[in-house]
Amino acid sequence: MKLLSQLKTSSFQLALLYMVVFATSVFLLLAFIYWRTAGFMTAQTDETIEAEIAGLAEQYRGRGINGLITVIRERVARDPNAKSIYLFTTDDYLKLAGNIATWPKEAQSQSGWINFTLDESVGWVGPKRIARARIFEVQGGLRLLVGRDVDDLATLKQLIETAINWGMGITLALALLGGYMMSRSTTRRIEVINNTSRKIMGGHLSLRIPTRGTDDDFDQLAENLNQMLDRIVYLMEGIRHVSDSIAHDLRTPLTRLRNQLENTLMSVDNDEAREQAGRAVAEADQLLATFNALLRIARLETRGSAADMKQVSLGLLVNDACELYEAVAEDKQQKFRHDVDDQVMIEGDRDLLFQMVSNLIDNAIKYTPEEGGISVAVRMDGSEAIFEVSDSGIGIPDEEKDQVFQRFYRVGKSRSLPGNGLGLSLVSAVAEIHKGQIALTDSHPGAERPGLTIQIRMPGYRPDNKRIKAAATKTAADASEDNKEASPAESTPR
Repeated sequence: MKLLSQLKTSSFQLALLYMVVFATSVFLLLAFIYWRTAGFMTAQTDETIEAEIAGLAEQYRGRGINGLITVIRERVARDPNAKSIYLFTTDDYLKLAGNIATWPKEAQSQSGWINFTLDESVGWVGPKRIARARIFEVQGGLRLLVGRDVDDLATLKQLIETAINWGMGITLALALLGGYMMSRSTTRRIEVINNTSRKIMGGHLSLRIPTRGTDDDFDQLAENLNQMLDRIVYLMEGIRHVSDSIAHDLRTPLTRLRNQLENTLMSVDNDEAREQAGRAVAEADQLLATFNALLRIARLETRGSAADMKQVSLGLLVNDACELYEAVAEDKQQKFRHDVDDQVMIEGDRDLLFQMVSNLIDNAIKYTPEEGGISVAVRMDGSEAIFEVSDSGIGIPDEEKDQVFQRFYRVGKSRSLPGNGLGLSLVSAVAEIHKGQIALTDSHPGAERPGLTIQIRMPGYRPDNKRIKAAATKTAADASEDNKEASPAESTPR
């Protein structure tokens, strides 16, 4: 798999493109050298044959047919290695002179240049050889073949072709190996940047991309990224400090104001004044809930992966939350269903998970009309634990589903309902800590009320029975304590 991923990198693909261009250039160069070398040797052989033909023609003009026969026989006798090939026949192919007996099959019905094999079929004695010759007719219907043994030339051409093929193969292999090594080196440096970036996104904001000190383009890129990270962290810390300070500093006077309003509410007898004081207390509670949510999100983002991770039975935790909110759904005459696998386990912070689950169920109840339907599910899908909440409420438009996790963002349809736009921001922060992936889809696509299905996938597992029993016991005990302290009104609304 590592090799396959290496082959998919852009650096290897660039090296592969360079290899193709380089190999094509080498091939064209070798082909040109072969063409020039082989062409020169073939032309030299043809010139030798032409020179012999010119000499024989001169003898024929001076001494006639008998003189030509005598010259051919003398040349054959002087050439024991038979490098020159001769055959002089009558018009009916009767041999008059030469060192082969019969005409090659390739020369039976043509004149000009031919290539043929010297073997028994032409009366050749010895191993097979390759020959090249020229055929033409002599006055009176006589036929003459003059050629050369080019077996050594053919062998040399074959050696050159073999060398070119091996050379191309070695060139491609070395280019491929070089491309792989070069891309591997580049990929390593890119992977260092990717790994560091992933850790920074996981909450380790103090990390920086390492450099080699070579001051090359990768070092310059790393330095620029590090400077950008420093600037981003500085700005984030400034914004976070301001927002946290505001939330923290205002929470105390708001709490005192709320308590004073509540005391006023209990002391006045006038119904109108009591009603106004009650509304003021409700507004103060809403402001306090907003500040508490802001501080909670800030703490989550600061904690990052340092949360208290333990074995948690997600199924039992969700069951506890469903029991807590089922009565609220019944008050609104909603159909509340839950299909939970109690054996689904994850590594996580139980308090944060319970807050996340509570927020999502509370949102589903809040934004679903009376007699609507709400379903909660927990199941395993391979190595992932899935927590899913579906409702038949107002839903979220597709163009806004990526924005609802921003702080204080509220969908246009829900602005008339109570809430502060921090609930899903908190859910997103908790899911990120637990390496979860959130997906928002319509429960009933195309309907007037499409509803909303929120699915969170987190790494999960099914332990053995002992681990399940132990985790279930701990989760039930923790849940009983939380149920005493928590109530639906304390969850952060969407």
